[in-house]
Amino acid sequence: MSRVAGLDNQGIVGLQRQIMKEQDEGLEKLEETVLSTKHIALAVNEELTLHTRLIDDLEDHVDVTNSRLQRVQKRLAILNKRTKGGCSCMCLLLSVVAIVFLAVIVWLLIKYL
Repeated sequence: MSRVAGLDNQGIVGLQRQIMKEQDEGLEKLEETVLSTKHIALAVNEELTLHTRLIDDLEDHVDVTNSRLQRVQKRLAILNKRTKGGCSCMCLLLSVVAIVFLAVIVWLLIKYL
């Protein structure tokens, strides 16, 4: 009320217009800020959508790679079992050949000496 004291009707109307003008300017600044915030929020949303798609694609690739890796691990386990069994058979065969070879050498040494 201290701003209105001593003013006639025209003065009060002028003061009210001045106050309304100041409020309008404040509202315009607020509108600019809100619009700017809206644009930033939309840009962030777009980035998040892009990153979500990228993460989903990465997840799909990881799943495919994981299944391939599991298949390879199974094949390696089978190969490992076969190799262990094959190695034992190979060692046994080489041992038999070595014993036969040594027996022939011993027999030849006994016969000719």
